[in-house]
Amino acid sequence: MVATLAPVGALLLSVALLLTGNGLQGTLLPVRANLENFGALSIGVMGSAYYVGFVAGCVLTPKLIRRVGHIRLFTAMVAVASVVPLLHAILVGAPGWWLLRGMTGLCMAGLYLIIESWLNERASPENRGMIFTTYTTVNFSVITLGQMLMLADDPLRFHLFSLASILVSLAAVPVALTRSPQPAPISSARLSLRSLYRVSPVGVAGVLTVGLANGAFWGMAPAFASQMGLTVPQIAWFMSATVIGGALSQWPFGRLSDRMDRRKTILIACGLACSAALLLIFTGFAMPPLMIGAAFLFGVFSFPLYALSAAHANDMAKDVDFVAIAGGLLLINGAGSVVGPMIGGIAMDRFGPLGLFGFTAFVHAAMTVFTLHRMRQRAAPPQEQKTDFVPMPSTAPVRADLDPRSDETASPPERSAAA
Repeated sequence: MVATLAPVGALLLSVALLLTGNGLQGTLLPVRANLENFGALSIGVMGSAYYVGFVAGCVLTPKLIRRVGHIRLFTAMVAVASVVPLLHAILVGAPGWWLLRGMTGLCMAGLYLIIESWLNERASPENRGMIFTTYTTVNFSVITLGQMLMLADDPLRFHLFSLASILVSLAAVPVALTRSPQPAPISSARLSLRSLYRVSPVGVAGVLTVGLANGAFWGMAPAFASQMGLTVPQIAWFMSATVIGGALSQWPFGRLSDRMDRRKTILIACGLACSAALLLIFTGFAMPPLMIGAAFLFGVFSFPLYALSAAHANDMAKDVDFVAIAGGLLLINGAGSVVGPMIGGIAMDRFGPLGLFGFTAFVHAAMTVFTLHRMRQRAAPPQEQKTDFVPMPSTAPVRADLDPRSDETASPPERSAAA
C-alpha cells in the first residue's frame, strides 16, 4: 500500500489542504453572513454563486490547460483562491460576497481537476482502485476537519478567514515540488442531456436530486443551524455529523445495490433521506444533540445517492460511453446545485429556517415517486451487465478516467433500453 501511494502522496496532500480550507469556508461564510443579517435568500444566492463558478471551472479548465499548462494554471488558481477568503473578511457585503464565492467555485473546480489529472497519470489498472479509494477517503476526512476548524475562533473575527487562506496557499507547495511530469490535457467529453436521459432517466434524475438537495444543504445548512440557535461548536458538529454519516454509508449502500436492482437501493435511500429531512424539522425545536443525530441520518441516506445514480447510469450504458456519461452527470448535478441554494433560501425566507429541510424532503420524495414510476416502466438490467459500485465524494468532481471502472475495456454485452 505504501509503495502504491508514495508517488502520489504530494498530490493527496494538496487535495487535503485545499478541501480543508474550502470546507472551512463553506461553513464559515453562511454563519458569518447570518450574523451580518444578510437574509436567507441572499445567503442562498451566495451558495448558488459558488456552484455557478464551479460549473464554469469544469468547462473552462480543460481549455485553459491547453493554453498555459497545468503548473501555471494551478499556481494562478491557488493565488486567486487564497486571496478570496481575505477579501471576504475585508469586504463584508452581499453583492461582493456573491462575486467572491463564484471566483472560489471556479478556482476550486479547476484545482481539483488539475490534481486529479496528475493522479490519473500515476494510476494504472493495478493500483487505480487503491488510489481512488484513498482519494475518496481523504475527501470525506478533510471536509470533516474543515468543519471542526470552526472551533478555532469566533466567526466574527479575522482569524478563521486567514486560516482558510493559509490552507489554500499551502496546497501549492506539494504540487510545485513534485517531480511528476505534467499530465496530458484533460478531455471534456459528455453526452447531450437528451441522449443521457435516454440512457438512464433514473440516473439523470438522481444526480439532479443530489444537486438540488445537497446544494441547498451545503449552501444553507450552517445558516439554518445558526438561526435555530446552535452555537458555533454545535454548528461544526452538525455539519461534521452529516459528512461522517455520508462517508460511513457509502460502502453498505454500494454492496446492497450490487446485489439487487440498483433502483430499489435508490428508492430506499431517497425515502429514508426524506424521512431524515422531516426528522430534522421535528427536532428543530429539540435539544441540539437530537438535531445533530438527525443530521447524521440525513448524511447517511442522502450523500450516497450520487454514487448510486452514477452506477445505475453506467449499468445502462455501453462501456465506451463511460467518460461522456460521467461528464454529463457532473454538469447536471452542477445545474441542480446552482438552483438548490436559491430555492432553499426562498423556502427559509417564506417558512422560516425549517423551510430548508421541507424543501429537501420534497425533493427526495419526488425522486422516490419518479423511481417507482420508472421501475414499472422497465425491467432491471441483468446482473451480469451491472458495473461495480464505486463510492464517490459529493464534495469535489472526480475525473471519469480516475474511476476504476474506466479500466474495464472488455467488449461489453448488448445493453437494454433506458430504465
